[in-house]
Amino acid sequence: MKLTLFAAAAMALCQAQAADLAADASAIIAGDLPTVIITGSMPLPTVEQASDTFAAPVQTASAQQIARSGALDLSAFLRRNLGSVVVNEVQNNPFQPDVSYRGYTASPLLGTPQGLSVYLDGMRLNQPFGDVVSWDLIPRMAIASLTLMPGANPLFGLNTLGGALALQTKDGKSNPGTAIEARLGSDQRRGIEFEHGGSNAQGWHWYVTGNRFKEDGWRDDSPSDVRQLFGKLGWSDARTDIAATLAHADNALTGNGLQEQRLLARDYRSVYTKPDLTQNRSTLLNLTGKHQASEALLLSGNVYYRKIDTHTFNGDLNDESFDQSVYQPGAAERAALTAAGYTGFPASGANAGNTPFPKWRCIANVLLNDEPAEKCNGMLNRSHTEQENYGFSGQFTALADVAGARHAVTAGAAFDASHATFRQTSQFGYLNPDRSITPVAFFADGTQIDDDGTPVDNRVDLSGRMRTWSVYASDSIAFSRDLTLTVSGRYNRSTVRNRDAITPGGGSGSLDGDHRFSRFNPAIGLAYAPAGGASAYLGYNEGSRTPTAIELGCADPDNPCRLPNAMAGDPPLKQVVTKTWEAGVRGKLGQMARWSAGLFRAENHDDILFVADNQAGFGYFKNFGKTRHQGAELALDGKAGALDFGVNYTWLQATYQSREVVNGSANSSSDADAPGLEGNIVITPGKRIPLTPSHIFKAHVDYEGGRDWTVGLAMTAVSSAYARGNENNQHQAGGASYLGSGKSGGYAVVELNGKYQLTPQLSIFAQVNNLFDRKYATAAQLGATAFDANGNFAARPLPAVNGEYPMVNATFYAAGAPRSVNVGLRYVFN
Repeated sequence: MKLTLFAAAAMALCQAQAADLAADASAIIAGDLPTVIITGSMPLPTVEQASDTFAAPVQTASAQQIARSGALDLSAFLRRNLGSVVVNEVQNNPFQPDVSYRGYTASPLLGTPQGLSVYLDGMRLNQPFGDVVSWDLIPRMAIASLTLMPGANPLFGLNTLGGALALQTKDGKSNPGTAIEARLGSDQRRGIEFEHGGSNAQGWHWYVTGNRFKEDGWRDDSPSDVRQLFGKLGWSDARTDIAATLAHADNALTGNGLQEQRLLARDYRSVYTKPDLTQNRSTLLNLTGKHQASEALLLSGNVYYRKIDTHTFNGDLNDESFDQSVYQPGAAERAALTAAGYTGFPASGANAGNTPFPKWRCIANVLLNDEPAEKCNGMLNRSHTEQENYGFSGQFTALADVAGARHAVTAGAAFDASHATFRQTSQFGYLNPDRSITPVAFFADGTQIDDDGTPVDNRVDLSGRMRTWSVYASDSIAFSRDLTLTVSGRYNRSTVRNRDAITPGGGSGSLDGDHRFSRFNPAIGLAYAPAGGASAYLGYNEGSRTPTAIELGCADPDNPCRLPNAMAGDPPLKQVVTKTWEAGVRGKLGQMARWSAGLFRAENHDDILFVADNQAGFGYFKNFGKTRHQGAELALDGKAGALDFGVNYTWLQATYQSREVVNGSANSSSDADAPGLEGNIVITPGKRIPLTPSHIFKAHVDYEGGRDWTVGLAMTAVSSAYARGNENNQHQAGGASYLGSGKSGGYAVVELNGKYQLTPQLSIFAQVNNLFDRKYATAAQLGATAFDANGNFAARPLPAVNGEYPMVNATFYAAGAPRSVNVGLRYVFN
């Protein structure tokens, strides 16, 4: 849908993002109705308009800025250039990042709490099943501009807790011509992209771009293969604009995850286990339209359809084997191996010292149908997610004079529907020296009974249907050229219908359930923008998100689950509601630079956390009170001659504000009976949320050496953050059972990029990432390790305590990529 520039600015004000609105107040008073795409309630002013219209912390970028940065994909550009953004490379694949803004995350990982909404030409990209965002499905070259809007603005719909990212794509009118781009780089990186756009006198316009990218990856066995195609066809005249977008992607990404600290020190490129493969295939169709019915009335809407098919294949360790005797086969096991034709197994004496990668007890227990779930140290987890979603929306924007004030009123409605099917299976196996898993003929399908008499069953076969109706309205009231008030709100009504193909019918252990959620979210903002002086803004807004299917599938304390390998029955969860206050000022330093300063506080009520059950190691999702994200943001950017510069600083305090008990078996401060045994930890108010640094600093400087060349230098500095598993912030390294600090250290990374124009058509560009080749980590997690210091598998690593075997627990790190060099050529056809 579409809005006037002023209405877009006013919506941003609801998030306390608009401050300098004097120019837009003048436009409304004059009766102008410039248009800005907002389809799906997503404000997208042009970069030039936003630069002059919005105060910090609204952040924008153009296609030229993205291209000049040399960023491989969108997330890399966000990490380098936008304030308050950090990227946690939990998967360690460049196309599978966790993008965090003010501590709220948009992640491709199922089960990660999502707090940011992402839109492409007004179409919501958060997927129905889990609200995840697959960054690899977004073609970088197709992006014309982006706008990052902070806060819980209700007009952006569900899941806008911490902010919304709006992406606007190119069209043939604004981006005519043909170009081809090729790049080569470290780790066998190679890629080729093309784009072509045009228009004719009859009003037709078209644009198409494609990308084929491959690399081996900087870590062992971590290749990526990305294939993207995007096209847009439209028609427009003086009053009407219609466009149809078709996009397809077919990608295979290997991201082998975190690595244990000692193994990382031995070999920075090593992996813990492999593979961790994700295959994404997506097709989307989006039809948008707008019609200028009169000088004071704009009508707009969109219809969309999207289909996503995702397969994952993960080689993992079976942690049930860590405290088992997995080395020497007994007499019955040796007899079974002999009868099956196996040779080479030890007759006696096998132990951790001489058998670094045990397999014989695993194979023998499969033959005997006895205890493979305990004696096999490996597991292959497979999942298949099929999603279809579609919807439509429509709105109007009108200008009117009422009681001496100028009003810009926008109102509309939207409908979104989806169907998702999620299936998961697990197969046991054994670990090999190269960290791969060899499967055996035994599945966690409920046919095996563990030692406490319960079936070993990791299967999931869940289908869900989701429906959301929304109505929303906003009124931006210009009392004068200096003072503007905006009020807005959105009512959402959602239904989720889950059906379990394994245990249908409801009741204990069944995923069947019918859930309904509804809420009205309001917003109000005030902006004072005197001409020629510093401007100020103050705003309050509320947003909400409904529990995802995976959270609803694991919310029963009587049936705890171990994510992500199982789900259980589900009493209903409440919606998460975020309430945000923001205030700030903005001004100029002569004609050279602009500055801004702002404060924010966002509180999540009925937040959702995975908490521990009495059976240590298991747990369930529940609403637990609230969390708080608050802080301050400072920004300075400008241009002095050929020099372009910018500085951003964020102080962030993301904390828990409720007391809760969570699993803490890898935490030295747990209530375990002895070090290394299973136990829980207690979160108390004021403890920092893991993976959220307190300080984020970014600076860049770019120099234009005439028409022929440019060079740029950028630095990103991030302070330390607590690891997952250290939610109580009290873990300390010590003794044989607890290795590592439970934090990821602070780091600073420098990037260098440049471009040289060889001819009017041909240019060459280069980028050096991590210029000084620093070793650093973007995230951390506590967990039991299955390896000794030499990298050999070691079950029962410590002596038993009262019949239980303690674990060696360590800090696992998401290692940052080492120095890499990438070069490319771009040719623009006449």
